[in-house]
Amino acid sequence: MTDSQFDDLISKAMNELPQKYIKGLDNVAIVMADDPTPEQVIKMKLDRSQRLLGLYEGIPLTNRSAGYSFVLPDKITLFKNSILTVANSDQDVFEQIKRTLWHEIAHYYGLDHTQIDKLQSR
Repeated sequence: MTDSQFDDLISKAMNELPQKYIKGLDNVAIVMADDPTPEQVIKMKLDRSQRLLGLYEGIPLTNRSAGYSFVLPDKITLFKNSILTVANSDQDVFEQIKRTLWHEIAHYYGLDHTQIDKLQSR
């Protein structure tokens, strides 16, 4: 899958997610990368058996104070090679992108993994 095709799937997923959450994203860059950087792997304390599909880097809305201004954008990165490795078909790639994107956006809104898991199990 080319980078352009992967990027198109990210755009499609963004359009399918609830727009009230997408429109609420402020000062957030959504990017793709082939793989996590060594620094990201260390930061997330991953071992060789773990795959990082996406990563939110920034200050969640719930942690921002009145002085939050003049900061670099938060960043959501989707990792193409990891997603392609866990997907079994083109449709599965799209669904995994959509799930991963939703998961990372939930972190932007201040949800932790336990809260995200509860929402996804409904």
